[in-house]
Amino acid sequence: MAFEHKVKPLPYAYNALKGISEQVNKWHHDKHYAGYVAKRNEIEKKLETIDLAAANANFSEYGELKRRETFNAAGQYLHEIYYDIMGGNGQAEGDIVKHIEKDFGSFDKWKADFIAAAKTSLGWTVFCWDPSDNRLHNYTGDSHNMGMGWAYYFDYGPDRPGYINAFLENLNWKAVNERFKKFVPKL
Repeated sequence: MAFEHKVKPLPYAYNALKGISEQVNKWHHDKHYAGYVAKRNEIEKKLETIDLAAANANFSEYGELKRRETFNAAGQYLHEIYYDIMGGNGQAEGDIVKHIEKDFGSFDKWKADFIAAAKTSLGWTVFCWDPSDNRLHNYTGDSHNMGMGWAYYFDYGPDRPGYINAFLENLNWKAVNERFKKFVPKL
């Protein structure tokens, strides 16, 4: 039985972010993110009645639905993290700062690496802890490039670095640090 995923409300006002417009926040949350949630629900409902015996590697409706399920689930989850860590003043704080300095050499080196990764990614840049080496990384992911560009394009046109700077200025480092403490075992 499929689970009904819900669009979570934006945890701050549409006009609360410096350098990211109210219109962009409405499009990004109410259309783009909500679209991932709606499509994920639609796909999971279809998967309840699909002919599993027809599944194969060349082409099957089941295979296509599973690929789209993953794409939409990741889109939903990544957006929810994004919204949870925005709305701050961009000032780094908490235990995570020590780990950034340890793994990148300094906060400024992390920031330069994050900006470079975000400028080269076709979709997402994810700052995360990797359990395979117990270090923090800035990873890029291109499969969510559809729409991510629209979010910054309205306010910044082709000035991707402008959007990246606005993103960094609105980070809620307290929320980032809480996620870090929740998911990363004591090192």
